[in-house]
Amino acid sequence: MAIEESHTCCFTGHRPDKLPWGLDERDPRCAALKRSLTRELEALYRRGFRHFISGMAMGCDLYFAEAALALREAYPEITVEGAVPCPTQAQRWPEALRRRWRNILDRCDLETMVQQNYDRWCMLRRDRYLVDRSAAVLAVFNGTPGGTQYTLNYAMDKKREILLLDPVRPEANAIRLTI
Repeated sequence: MAIEESHTCCFTGHRPDKLPWGLDERDPRCAALKRSLTRELEALYRRGFRHFISGMAMGCDLYFAEAALALREAYPEITVEGAVPCPTQAQRWPEALRRRWRNILDRCDLETMVQQNYDRWCMLRRDRYLVDRSAAVLAVFNGTPGGTQYTLNYAMDKKREILLLDPVRPEANAIRLTI
């Protein structure tokens, strides 16, 4: 499968502890964010993006992967990749989330294991993997320090197109950062 960077968009976003609704995906703000992700993915598809990569973290990464897989049902030429930092990524998650994670990975066209063993840098290596293979980054970011900010800073250094969604105002259109 030949994947062109110019047609690839990756995702970065917060885990539940940084989202106003936490793990409660029934919250209307979560539903609004998921609709925004779908809208932005459809817009990216119309612009020629065909490959979408998720880092498969709990929270927004899983929302993104599910939205990309749903879009693939309408447009079969879309491919979805799950980029897993290490085999134990979901090991300590609640059982229901582990099953969801596995189900998503099983439906992806490609599963990439960034490294075989956990170490303190594997998540950052995964984040660089995402950006290095993409022309655009779609992000859910609330301005707080952490992995999402690291990934966005790296994407800016690499001069990638960045589309930001605000989890506090999830219904708003993405803000495009010009670098």
